[in-house]
Amino acid sequence: MLATPDSFRNLMIGTDTLVPLLDGRMMPYINLDNAASTPAMLPVHQAVDRFLRYYSSVHRGTGFKSQISTHFYEEARQTVLRFVGANPADHACIFSKNSTESINKLARRFPFTPEKNVVLLSTMEHHSNDLPWRAAANVVHLKLLPDGRLDEGDFDLQLEKYAGKVALVTITGASNVTGFINPVHRLAEKVHTAGAQIAVDCAQLAPHRKVSVGSLDDPAHLDYVILSAHKMYAPYGTGALVGRRDTFAQGEPDLRGGGEVEIVTVDSVHWSEPPERDEAGSPNVIGAIALAAALVQLEKIGMETVAQHEADLTEYALTKLTTLPGVHIYGDADPRHARDRLGVIPLNLDGFSHFLLAAILGHEFGIGVRNGCFCAHPYVLHLLQVDARHSEQVRQQILQHDRREVPGMIRISFGLYNEKADIDAFISALEKIQRGEFHGEYVQDLPSGEFHPQGWQVRFEDFFDLGENQ
Repeated sequence: MLATPDSFRNLMIGTDTLVPLLDGRMMPYINLDNAASTPAMLPVHQAVDRFLRYYSSVHRGTGFKSQISTHFYEEARQTVLRFVGANPADHACIFSKNSTESINKLARRFPFTPEKNVVLLSTMEHHSNDLPWRAAANVVHLKLLPDGRLDEGDFDLQLEKYAGKVALVTITGASNVTGFINPVHRLAEKVHTAGAQIAVDCAQLAPHRKVSVGSLDDPAHLDYVILSAHKMYAPYGTGALVGRRDTFAQGEPDLRGGGEVEIVTVDSVHWSEPPERDEAGSPNVIGAIALAAALVQLEKIGMETVAQHEADLTEYALTKLTTLPGVHIYGDADPRHARDRLGVIPLNLDGFSHFLLAAILGHEFGIGVRNGCFCAHPYVLHLLQVDARHSEQVRQQILQHDRREVPGMIRISFGLYNEKADIDAFISALEKIQRGEFHGEYVQDLPSGEFHPQGWQVRFEDFFDLGENQ
């Protein structure tokens, strides 16, 4: 039976997990931190359990377990290509351990030349789609509008300014801070007209919206897309880089070892064709199987169904949040625009640092949120309107191992299993916190900036162990 919005929760592992509160109670955990990591789908867990009895080394093994492992590892690769609408003749799927590794691989393998070595990227990028490029090319950061959207006028200007020098434009499909969705296909047309290529970090976008790579003869096609399994209900340590075959068919791999060569002599090596050329060593077969199983489930549900459900949640949350005094929402707070963005909402509450607010929500209400700068420091500082002087003061404090005054915000983010009741609980918690209805005495840690309730201790071993006590 296909899942419906009412049954999405039953697809997940751990939605009924009880966690301890400061007052001694146990309550079901409310996870509003899906932009960081999602729980595992039950069908994914079941697929991994079924496969484990057959698990063996992949490629070149003659035993049955090796053959079946190889078959489904390669089937997982085809599942990824199908999910993003890629033609296997044009694009290869390279498995990695996460999206960060995928982007680093692309940065090391991209065919820059001395004449063509400029990379344009937005200032809203996750560090994973910024820092690798700084080491590989000449990076130009694109401007943002005051609300955090991409300044497409500046995009056009920089593309023209560096005409003939731009090799690649890399941009997030959707922001992990504000949920803004970038018009990647419209940008792709401009990029290809300028003689460059485009890479799209889809780690945040792909779990929530349909991704379509397209054919290479389509001016709006995407040359490279990146996926992260732990954000797609398959937290088994894998990612995927879907990229042009002609890029990875040239040059040498960034990692060297077994599994990526045709033949080696004492004085020569002939590399395999993509994707094997860029998958050195023993791959994470289990992770690939898990990712593919998650994608199959998302296809069964339908990405339009996922998008509609999460848009309903976002509209509901924004409608309630915008009526609360003292709540500041960054980005677009208009509930009417919920269907044009992801369910990612950054906010602050007057009178509470983001460190303290996140701590109280977790310790006293069992609500998991993310706080800080979300691995997107330039973007968050832009949204908070932190000027250069303040930014430098904070930088100096951090270098002195003091993070107490680091600017930031909290972020709630929805997965397909979240319900309006989760939002109601969050709103109720904010109202109680605002009224001072919390019990803990919180102490701030100097190096991390985090708050912890004074005198509260919990034995994590009471909840999980590695088998020592069994």
